[in-house]
Amino acid sequence: MTDGPNGFWAQAAADPGRTVLTAPDGERWTAQELHTAANQLVHGLRAAGLERGDAVAAVLPNGVEFLTAHLAAAQAGFYLVPVNHHLLGPEIAWIVADSGARVLIAHERFARPATAAADAAALPADRRFAVGAVAGFRPYADLLAGRSGAPPADRTLGGVMNYTSGTTGRPRGVRRPLPGKPPEEVHLGGFLGFFGIRPFGGHVHLVCSPLYHTAVLQFAAAALHIGHPLVLMDRWTPEEMLRLVDAHRCTHTHMVPTQFHRLLALPEEVKARYDVSSMRHAVHGAAPCPAPVKRAMIEWWGGCVEEYYAASEGGGTSATAEEWLRRPGTVGRAWPISEIAIFDDDGVRLPPGEAGTVYLRMGGAGFRYHQDEAKTRRDRIGDFFTVGDLGVLDEDGYLYLRDRKIDMIISGGVNIYPAEIEAALLTHPAVADAAVFGVPHTDRGEEVKAVVEPADGHPPDDALAAGILAHCERLLAGFKRPRSVDFVTAMPRDPNGKLYKRRLRAPYWEGHERPM
Repeated sequence: MTDGPNGFWAQAAADPGRTVLTAPDGERWTAQELHTAANQLVHGLRAAGLERGDAVAAVLPNGVEFLTAHLAAAQAGFYLVPVNHHLLGPEIAWIVADSGARVLIAHERFARPATAAADAAALPADRRFAVGAVAGFRPYADLLAGRSGAPPADRTLGGVMNYTSGTTGRPRGVRRPLPGKPPEEVHLGGFLGFFGIRPFGGHVHLVCSPLYHTAVLQFAAAALHIGHPLVLMDRWTPEEMLRLVDAHRCTHTHMVPTQFHRLLALPEEVKARYDVSSMRHAVHGAAPCPAPVKRAMIEWWGGCVEEYYAASEGGGTSATAEEWLRRPGTVGRAWPISEIAIFDDDGVRLPPGEAGTVYLRMGGAGFRYHQDEAKTRRDRIGDFFTVGDLGVLDEDGYLYLRDRKIDMIISGGVNIYPAEIEAALLTHPAVADAAVFGVPHTDRGEEVKAVVEPADGHPPDDALAAGILAHCERLLAGFKRPRSVDFVTAMPRDPNGKLYKRRLRAPYWEGHERPM
């Protein structure tokens, strides 16, 4: 099949027997099976009282249920709210409550935080559903059982509301207005065209990162809508990824630099065991990629290694391997629907070659931060918005990043916001002041470091450090917790209270090239 209708639903009707998904356990799903499940879920959610514009929160691993929820929301006018399943109960509760989610679908693997979240958000018992057994949750199967597998009436395109943190560390939903059109009237897979990935054509997309990430779900959904079967990984390991690429002849995937690093670390005999020549587009983003790592991947995988820079809020750039080799360090040129501009601190647009703050603008529907108009209005110049990165454009429009969001830590492709961690540290009675930042880590790029000014009467010793780390275990998800604690007599702050965090961070990066 080299051509076909736009959108998964129309394709499923045209070719119901085509395999469209291979689950992590190897089970293959046909278009008809996935289409039927998505239709049943729409009917089940509507029976539960959901209407157009309502939100459904999902705390799920990579699997059929995640894609079913996405397809259901996308044709019923719902917002799907993917939740990072590594978060703790209070963190998930904030997202569930803030999004106004009327239904929570969770997997039994995440029973404890999901239950705590549902309780804290005061979600009624009849709005909680579990894949597997979770006390106090109805079986997910109840949403589908006895429901029609036929397409629902009044089909209208829904959306995804991803939660992204800002400088406060408090996550906010990126909410776009719904277009009020049937799904087939919107070109749902066009995003992949920015990377030269076309409909059908024998493509297979490998999902090798968690679907709760904005880009991972966007890549997977776009692939599905342009006729590319999906192969799902639940827990990523480097050799298993190579095996799946070889076994399924995967042609494109979304990756982060940490995965590159771990693939390259495999023994040569393991690398040689698998044929990865089918890969046409290994698109990476989410974190800076060290130049030696990228060169090594290009030497191994060839010109399929491509890079992009973007934000959950929209807009972005991309660069092929050839472009990067000609212009090392670039993250590419703006997508056709996007525009990149550099402004100084006074809001004056800067010419090529001058460094400043990177602003983005994307055509089509705008966005707002859900229930946070102040954040929506901040950091904007006209239709342009910024996420705080610094960079420079060259004469040909190629973007080079000079710094990242102020103080944000990127560890293994995951964004970690120090303010939230600092707030947790300051609730410890022995902590007078605290600063959190990233320090070098060979594998993940950066890891979380805490520097603490002890309160009077608390000696800065190993016992205090252990107590502080234990305190963080009770308040923060694992990926946010400091890996170590150092002490200072006094924080370097100016008379107005501004913290000179760079003074603290700089000694840890001596002899290292901090990724920009």
